Amino acid sequence: MIALFWRDVRRGYGGGGATLVVAFFLLVAILFPFAIGPDAALLARVGGGVIWAAALLAALLPVERLVQPDMEAGVLDQLAVRGLSPAMVAAVKIAAHWCAFAPPLMLAAAIAAGLLDLSGRRLLLVEAGLLLGTPGLAALAVTTGALVAGMRGAGAVAGLVMLPLAVPLLIFGAGAIEGGASGLKLLAAFSLLLVAAAPVIAGAAMRAGMD
Repeated sequence: MIALFWRDVRRGYGGGGATLVVAFFLLVAILFPFAIGPDAALLARVGGGVIWAAALLAALLPVERLVQPDMEAGVLDQLAVRGLSPAMVAAVKIAAHWCAFAPPLMLAAAIAAGLLDLSGRRLLLVEAGLLLGTPGLAALAVTTGALVAGMRGAGAVAGLVMLPLAVPLLIFGAGAIEGGASGLKLLAAFSLLLVAAAPVIAGAAMRAGMD
């Protein structure tokens, strides 16, 4: 399992994967000021929500690479033969995806905060929210990747599956900037719920895909 974890982390950073996620995240954050205008007060007010929307969209980029390559190469079958349950494999993939996805995103959020004229306090709340909420995003991404693995046009289907499920996470994440500690607690609770449920659902989807 440790080897699987490190392999997925290296795959997440290799091939420009993390760079692409960060570049897409910053591109979305840059485009919003052009659309909204130079009003600093307005940008500061909506900036937290913009960062969360950009994070959600960036989380969609690697979904097709999380499960499908291993399913096509027979890696999941080999792990099952060795006695590793699909739910355990899914849990490891979630942890590895978070390690490859969340730290670069949190660093990029500091740059986005400067573009959106966020105060230091709002930036701290955004970073705390991303720290608590990105495990839920990683869990959703792996689950979505398992559900759409093997489908034609998996990328488009992944968006249809993941985005509605991530709406509560987006609402709680953006709301935590105004709600402070109470908002962060709601975000953490929902993210924990996703992390707890995702391995079971993703594991079931992997098992169905191997049959």
